[in-house]
Amino acid sequence: MQYGDYIGNVTRLAVELANTGTLDRHGELVAAFFAEHEVTPPPDGDYGELPGLVRAALAQAVDGTAPEAVHRLLRDYPPDMHLSDHDGLGWHIHFSRNGTPAERWVGQLVAAKLALVVAGDPAVTLGRCAAAGCGNYFVDQSRNRTRRFCSNACASRTTVAAHRARAAKHG
Repeated sequence: MQYGDYIGNVTRLAVELANTGTLDRHGELVAAFFAEHEVTPPPDGDYGELPGLVRAALAQAVDGTAPEAVHRLLRDYPPDMHLSDHDGLGWHIHFSRNGTPAERWVGQLVAAKLALVVAGDPAVTLGRCAAAGCGNYFVDQSRNRTRRFCSNACASRTTVAAHRARAAKHG
């Protein structure tokens, strides 16, 4: 795994938390991250105020407004920076200690990564879904950074709606 992928994966955790209000502890990414870092997810899936704060941080990052929510994340969940060389990545920076309680661990990790993204880390671009009525966030690591939708379902729904509108106009 390359470091840019690691940043992208952590940012995907932030997006999942913001979009759903929790993390799917049975989801492949969450399960792998938590197991690897000895973190036990909350049994009720409750991450306290963190999902709303992360959603505000993503909105500010996508909209290019002052990153007040990222500042608050950094204040409320200050990263615990240290080096790690696990799983063949080579030396890289971690922002929370293994075994930290889940809300704090996720908060520290997300605070640090969103700070990097807001500061212009080129490995990750955030976006908000362009589908009418959706508003979910996504991580765009495509080659040309032109992704517009959070999922294929939203892209298809938008394409079908545009086709039907054209057909109705001409038909």
